[in-house]
Amino acid sequence: MDMKLLAVFDEIYKTRSVSRAGENLGIPQTSVSLALARLRRRFNDQLFVRTGNGMMPTPRAAMLVPQLRQALQLLQLATQQQAEFDPASSYRTFRISMTDISHLEFMPAMMNKVARVAPNVQIEVLRIKADTGKLLESGDADLAIGYMPELEAGFYQQKLFKDGFACVVRRDHPRIDARLTQSRFKSERHVVLIAPGTGNEIVERELKRQGTQRKVALSLPTLPGVGNLLANTDLMATLPGRVAKILVNIAHVKALAPPYRFPDFSIKQHWHERYHQDPGNRWLRSTVAELFLEI
Repeated sequence: MDMKLLAVFDEIYKTRSVSRAGENLGIPQTSVSLALARLRRRFNDQLFVRTGNGMMPTPRAAMLVPQLRQALQLLQLATQQQAEFDPASSYRTFRISMTDISHLEFMPAMMNKVARVAPNVQIEVLRIKADTGKLLESGDADLAIGYMPELEAGFYQQKLFKDGFACVVRRDHPRIDARLTQSRFKSERHVVLIAPGTGNEIVERELKRQGTQRKVALSLPTLPGVGNLLANTDLMATLPGRVAKILVNIAHVKALAPPYRFPDFSIKQHWHERYHQDPGNRWLRSTVAELFLEI
């Protein structure tokens, strides 16, 4: 079986689409269809069946994935054939797992950059979840951006920036002026952002270490709407410093230094070692790194 067939199988499995597989591989959709027909004959199985959710793998195809991907990787290494990546002409779709924090700060700059240098490239944003590591390993996600100390063995990482925390309340809060005391922190009602990758566990761990309990009135899985929520209630939120700065600019809120010392944390981009040498992934990583340096 030649490398082209293996690559087609892998892309259809990742994208669940014949057309998107062709775009990512830089070949016509008809060529992908012909390659899929050859694969079906070779394995005497449909392999992928069209459904409402795209081209879903059959049990036989799902069983073949690990072996065929390993074979593809070995062939690429043996022949040293790596497809070049030209952002100006590529129709590739990149999938980036990230937090809502990154949406606010990073995506506008990212999309402006892509429009200039890679006008046909598509970006698909995924939410960071417990299975993000598996998505990176399988190729269903190209990058993950956030605070993810759990991604260690088998992953590369690059630090993008260091951040701390700030307490955010509405500007005309009736009980909080320019300084926040520990007693006021403990007596106020809090909204907690529990989304993975945001560093909230650092705050929780440090408060627990110091024996401090806060009154949690609301827990949120996402960031959008927090600024409006804080601006129209007496709630308080302890958020990453960059998020606090953005909210101050877009909502009627103010940011205060926390009355407790919380450790800083690093936001990094993560990718699996299987795609470390992939030209498209390398372009994506360098683009992300450059943009965060500029922000």
